[in-house]
This record gives sequence, C-alpha cells and structure tokens, in this order.
Amino acid sequence: MPDSDAKAPHATLMAELDRRRAEAAAMGGQEKLARRAEKGQLNAQERLEALIDPGSFFETGLLGRSAYSPKEAARTPRDGKITGFGRIDGRDVGVVVNDFTTKGASTGATNSKKMGFIRKTCTDKGMPFIHVGESTGARLPDAMGSKGMGTMLGNDTTQFRRTRETPWASAALDTAFGSSAWLCCCSDFAVMKKGSIMSVSSPRLVSMAIGEKVELEELGGWRIHAEKTGLIDHFVDTDEEAMAAIRRFLSYMPSHNRELPPSAPAPEEPAEQERLLDIMPERRNQIYNMKKVMEVIFDAGSIFEFKPRFGKSAVVALARLDGEVVGVIANNPQVGGGALSAEACRKIVDFTVLCDSFNIPIVRLMDTPGFVVGTDAEKRGAPGHIMNFMNATCLTTVPQVTVICRKAYGRAYVAMGGGAHNDTMVAWPMAEVSFMDPVFATTIVHNKTPEDEGFDEALAEIQKDLEIWDMAEIFSAHDVIKPQETRAYLIRALQIHSRRRSGGIGEHLMRTWPTSY
Repeated sequence: MPDSDAKAPHATLMAELDRRRAEAAAMGGQEKLARRAEKGQLNAQERLEALIDPGSFFETGLLGRSAYSPKEAARTPRDGKITGFGRIDGRDVGVVVNDFTTKGASTGATNSKKMGFIRKTCTDKGMPFIHVGESTGARLPDAMGSKGMGTMLGNDTTQFRRTRETPWASAALDTAFGSSAWLCCCSDFAVMKKGSIMSVSSPRLVSMAIGEKVELEELGGWRIHAEKTGLIDHFVDTDEEAMAAIRRFLSYMPSHNRELPPSAPAPEEPAEQERLLDIMPERRNQIYNMKKVMEVIFDAGSIFEFKPRFGKSAVVALARLDGEVVGVIANNPQVGGGALSAEACRKIVDFTVLCDSFNIPIVRLMDTPGFVVGTDAEKRGAPGHIMNFMNATCLTTVPQVTVICRKAYGRAYVAMGGGAHNDTMVAWPMAEVSFMDPVFATTIVHNKTPEDEGFDEALAEIQKDLEIWDMAEIFSAHDVIKPQETRAYLIRALQIHSRRRSGGIGEHLMRTWPTSY
C-alpha cells in the first residue's frame, strides 16, 4: 500500500487546481459583482444561466488569463470571457459570455483564442454560435505597438468570415463597444437591451478623435439602431428578456445549414379564417394593418418579427404554419401605403438571405404600390437597394409562395416574388396588378388630372385592366383564392413544393452575402 507521503503531491496538485478554479469562478470579485447587483444588472454567470438549459454548461478555457504579464494574469480570471458549450431546448450550442467585471471584458490575446475555438468548433461540428456582448473594446496597452498589433490583430482569417454554415446570435447589453458591436453586425440575429450603447468605440475615445463631446444615445443608443441603422433585430427591457429572445430565435433555426428547421406540434384550433374579410377593407385606397392578417393566417403566438421600427412599410418575421417554420415577407399598407423604401428593401434582403441560408420556406404577402421615389430616395441609394432586392429574390432556392393580397405594381411586383420568382403565385379576388397606380397611368395615358373633366371615366376604363382575372386566365397567376382559404392553401402548397431530391436543403447561393451593408 502506498504511504501517505506518496499521496501528498497528488493532493497538493488537486488543491491547486481547485484554488485556480475558484479564482476563475470569482470573476472580477465580490465588490464589482455586488455593484452590478445593486444596479439590477446580471453578471456573466447569471446571463449564462438564463440563456442555456440548467446543468448543461460544459466550459472550456476556465483557466485562461492574460498573457501580457504575470501582473496582468493575476487580474484577469478567465481573461474576461466565459466560453464553452451548452444546450438550448436540448440542442447543443457554443457560447461566449463577456465578463465586464474583468478588465471590462476587453479583447486580449488569450480570450481571442478562446472565442476562436468556440466559433471554429461550432462551424466544424454544426452548432449555433452565441455571443453575449458587454465590452470596452481592445485591451490596452496589450494591443499597442507593433508587437501588440502582431500578437492580437489579423491572425485569424475566419474571425469575421460569415459563410452561414451555422446560425449566429448576439446580444448588445449595457456597454457594447468593439467586438460586442462587431459580433452583433456579423450575426444572423442581434438583440439589444434598451438603455444600452452599441458602437465602434467609447464616447470618450470618439470625443478625443473628433474634438467635441458625444452623447451616449447619439453615438449608439437603441433608438438609433431601431430606426436608423437597422443593425439590431429585436429590442428588450432586461437581460433576462435578451436571453429569452435568443432562445426563441434558435427555436426556429436548424443547428446548421444541412438540416431542416425544427417542427412543432400543429395547433388544434387555428384562428377563424373568416376574420380576414373583416380586416380587408372594401375600398382599394383604404389602409389596413398587414400584421393583423398575419396573425390570422399563421399559428397563434408564433410570429417573431425582426426590425419592427426599421423600414416599417415592410414586415419580416419568422412564424409557424401548421407547426412548420416559415419566413414571412409582407408589405404593410398602414405605413406609406406599403411603398417600399430603401430601408424596407434592406430589411427584406437581410431576411431573405437568412431564410435561404437555413432552409426556411418563404411566404410573401404582397400589397404594394411600388418603390418609394423622389430626391430623398435617390440620395439613399434607392436604385442600388432595389437591385440588391431583385438579386436576392432571384437567388432564392427555398420553397416560396407568393400571395397577391391587393396592389402589385411595377418592378416591386417582381421583387416581391411576382411572375416566375416563386414556386407558385396566387391572388385574392381584390388583387390589382399593373405597371403603375391607375391614377398616375390615367394622367400619363389620357393626359388628364383628377380635376379634369372626363378623368373619372378614363380612370374607370384603365381600372378594368387591373383586375386579377386576366392574369389567372393566362396562368400567370396559378389560382385565385378567397382570403379565408389562404392558410389551407399555403400549408398544402409548401408540402407540394418541398425539396424532396435534396432532403429539403436549399442551394445557399447567398451564404456569403454581407450580414450588414
């Protein structure tokens, strides 16, 4: 039997490991953690626990610390980032959660390697990648000088390369500078807590660079990203809601691009479809809210809208139809009559790429008078955004069904999946299709304005050609259906047009499309 002296080295080593583990788990220390708790902010460990299934975390890199100096190593447990793998709804995911109590979760050489390992493993093994961001940016003085740059920047060519093998999701919480902003812009889904700031650099650095004081909200507040930049998809009030939003997003997504999205039980009693007739106005120039139409057609409680305050004349959302995941792209006549602005085009393109890259069928609900025109639209680069929209529609390879609900005019009709840009296209009886609005067409063709005598007669003559019956007769529209028949039609049409020969997997022609442009 070995003597007690022989056991001592093992016991010492085990005790040393326990000590190092405990130091790492303490993060930035009790004082900093207590200050966060007083402010109502979750710490990194609490955010992790709110994100993944209980007891599922498998950490890697627990003992990582700064490599800059022994002094810095002592101050940087986990090098400021919790990294590892867990499960969400029973499915494996890779996770990086920034610990702001350690050096402001600034980017260092060691934690960059930790994050790179998680990303690479997720890509190679087919798991979603999640980044929970709260950080100050690159760590100084580590990144300064040629040695710092050579050590920390440009050594990982895959760091910001998105080829959409697996879904990425990110959160911008409280202070989200540097890598926290980069990852939100690289991700397929980004959520931001109200009151947080997401920007390239801190206000202090920006103020020094431009020589004037910069307010936090002006630099990168949530309203800026909700209404101006469109870089964030979803906004919440608390950390817990941010983690729940990421969990919900992933519930619609496959783990990787070679599998189908997860199914859910079909609802026993879908909404009463006759309600659609109450929502749709009798008069062609009366507005309505397309979101109410969506709520009737798709499974109750399943609509998960993206960018609701950006490009508001368009609505994009993940949803379920008889338990199956679909992407919904719709015009909303309640905003600008449904005319598509440059921002609406951007939003639709971004969402189209997401759906096509991850094998999610697309349903389009069309009611648009065309694209927004004018000097402001031109300054916003409208022609370029319209052509990006057209390109994305042409490159879509997942099953897609277009429903013309009412107006379908000009090039917007094609961009929204009209003509042959779908697997099947149907229309409601109130649909009207033409190159332009009949009022404008009457003015151009008959040289009459609404104030002129004979305008109403000329308008009535032109409107005869707008009705959907002629398009159905030449089989450009595959059928005309009643609004209340739409749900059943979509369910069956998507079954018929499923990609059987490829196991439901699309061609992913847009997998390298920029995630932010």
